[in-house]
Amino acid sequence: MAPSDDVVSVERLIPAAPEKIFDLLADPARHRDIDGSGTVRDAKAGSERLALGSTFGMSMKMGLPYSMRSEVIEFDENRRIAWQTRAPVSWGAKLGGGRIWRYDLEPVDGGTRVRESWDISQEAPLTKPIVKLSAKKTAENMDKTLARIEQLVTG
Repeated sequence: MAPSDDVVSVERLIPAAPEKIFDLLADPARHRDIDGSGTVRDAKAGSERLALGSTFGMSMKMGLPYSMRSEVIEFDENRRIAWQTRAPVSWGAKLGGGRIWRYDLEPVDGGTRVRESWDISQEAPLTKPIVKLSAKKTAENMDKTLARIEQLVTG
């Protein structure tokens, strides 16, 4: 990752309609099923189908359990969804978080081209240099996520 490059993306052609893929992405209760990193546990109570401005909480675990709160910041039904993740308490947001997870869906011959992006351009200054170190592993995990999505929508 170059110093000015804060976005890592992976793509996969999935032989399914964008609507089917989008429905999976817009359901926080299914994020554990698609997570290629193994860190997502469960959606917090009250997590409904996502729309622009929706907020949802996730129980996570990377070594130790923790929670994150996300807000949907981009939403174009069946085409794009993005959420920004922060710590669930206001003081925590100053120390870390701000990552944006984005999914772009493009109908093409044979299915849907799905691009997942990890955007750390708004990551908290304190954690950004550390988070940047995980770019390669994050790309590997995103590849696994797209494979899981394909398995779920075609299986």
